[in-house]
Amino acid sequence: MSKKSDKIEGTVEAWESGKLGNDEEHAKLAPIEAQKALDNATGLKPVSIRLPVSLIEELKVIADFNQIGYQPLIRKHLQRFASAELRAMAIRYHEEKKSEAEAKDESMLKAS
Repeated sequence: MSKKSDKIEGTVEAWESGKLGNDEEHAKLAPIEAQKALDNATGLKPVSIRLPVSLIEELKVIADFNQIGYQPLIRKHLQRFASAELRAMAIRYHEEKKSEAEAKDESMLKAS
């Protein structure tokens, strides 16, 4: 059985603490193929959007308070917004179709 002092330096703890992996000297941009593969695997697509600096700073404060990154926070809220809007559109569509059907039924009753 190995002792804790025999532990290899490249352990999970060393990576998570930042002792390993945080040195910019060894950082490099991944090849475009790897970036595309990551995007495909995660189902994400990079987009560019201009936002007011003050909004970005506010989002960063909110994200920090919630202990998440500001980009995941933005994704989460955009997804919630899109889902709510699609639900509202479906309800409105259903109500319009129901009204049209009721109007048609009413006109058929008057005609007979």
